[in-house]
Amino acid sequence: MKMLKKLQCFLLLGTIFIILFVIVHWDDVRDGTFYLHVASQSSPTRLALRQAHRRRVIRELCSANSSLNFPGKFKTFDQIPSKALDHIIVDDHHGVIYCFVPKVACTNWKRVMIVLSQNLKAPNGAPYLDPLDIPSALSHNATLHLTFNKFWRLFGRFSRPLMHHRLKNYTKFLFVRDPFVRLISAFRNKFAKPNEDFYKQFGSTILQRYAHISTPPDSAQEAFAAGIRLSFTHFIQYLLDPQTEKEKPFNEHWQQMYRLCHPCQIDYDFVGKLETLDEDTEHLLKILGLDNQIHFPPGYSNRTAVNWERDWFANISVADRRKLYNLYEADFRLFGYDKPETLLDE
Repeated sequence: MKMLKKLQCFLLLGTIFIILFVIVHWDDVRDGTFYLHVASQSSPTRLALRQAHRRRVIRELCSANSSLNFPGKFKTFDQIPSKALDHIIVDDHHGVIYCFVPKVACTNWKRVMIVLSQNLKAPNGAPYLDPLDIPSALSHNATLHLTFNKFWRLFGRFSRPLMHHRLKNYTKFLFVRDPFVRLISAFRNKFAKPNEDFYKQFGSTILQRYAHISTPPDSAQEAFAAGIRLSFTHFIQYLLDPQTEKEKPFNEHWQQMYRLCHPCQIDYDFVGKLETLDEDTEHLLKILGLDNQIHFPPGYSNRTAVNWERDWFANISVADRRKLYNLYEADFRLFGYDKPETLLDE
């Protein structure tokens, strides 16, 4: 009898503990952040709760009464011009919509979208089946992707209703990245080594305006041979200069992610992050039912890392760091990235 009473006491105490735990963490359970408390649970549960949290953050910050305001927040989807929808790739075969963000594994995701759409044939005449077989340069060929900005030309006045139908019925996803790290990655890729296109479009102008080189060399190769290189500091000055966007919008490699993907107008079903790319990719392919069909290509070994920030920003004044944060604050907050206090408060 004593053992039975002890067992009953333990069961009662256990029940009380579970009830108290749920009460204490009810707000977390309701809003999705409960995944932080159940990291030891099964992976599918943890990943589903992670997604619930990421989507909730966006939804709350996009609401009219949130503390975050930024240009275009209160536009409707139909008020977004078609040319601003050129990053929204559609696959009608599988009912998938992907918004690509440059410098966030977009080459490999574009490869996946080409495989799904079967819009590109291999040299043997058959559609590509393995994303890794698709040459990197081909993945960025705009003619291979059906994007929302092409709908007007294809469907005329029916384009917006057709977009709405797909947004309602297709699985929509995007992948994001720490905004400052993405800027470093863009600089490394486009300016830290000779890139003729970006030198002609941006590099020579940046050298003139911020490095005070009145007559820059005609080509990136010549500039590098002469030891003339624009610095990360020059690049940041270019981004912070109000004149830059008065002349033309930011290039897609450093344009704010929210301006590319419109998360307040498009209710994404899945928000992946480069920082959790392997887990998120596996999770998303399972959601899409493609985990047995698609092998996502491996990432790069020299990927720009968050812990590089301090070194890269060493020559940027604290005042300019704060201005840069203000410029990208919407990306930091919408996509759940911590404010880089150590960089902004030095």
